[in-house]
Amino acid sequence: MMNPADMTIDIPRHLVNQLLNHAQQSADKEICGFISSKEDIPLRTYPIMNIATTPSCRFMMEPAGQINALRQMREHGEDLFAIYHSHPTSPALPSAIDVAEAGYPDALFLIISLNTKGVLEMRGFRIAGENVSEVALTI
Repeated sequence: MMNPADMTIDIPRHLVNQLLNHAQQSADKEICGFISSKEDIPLRTYPIMNIATTPSCRFMMEPAGQINALRQMREHGEDLFAIYHSHPTSPALPSAIDVAEAGYPDALFLIISLNTKGVLEMRGFRIAGENVSEVALTI
């Protein structure tokens, strides 16, 4: 089910809008959550509370929120497609902590940056251990 790193992944416009809106509503702290899919087509966002002690520069998904989101995906016959989070003041690149704490090696990692003036940046990555590769996104 893992998409090759050189494959372009299409993220539907309505999901991009939800992610960007969520990031803008919480401009001073990182947002996070899951995106589900059916047959490798992204379908739905599942925002999860960030419980990190320093949410302005770090995210930690609330465990109960993760469990609930994964349960809802199963009930809808969906799979985990992507894990997203925002970087309020840094570029849309995985930090050393993002790489070190990345679970779910089959999931796409989407990072939204609010660091650019007037333009929101979103980039996708595959993270497997220390290996990080960028994935081309289309909207």
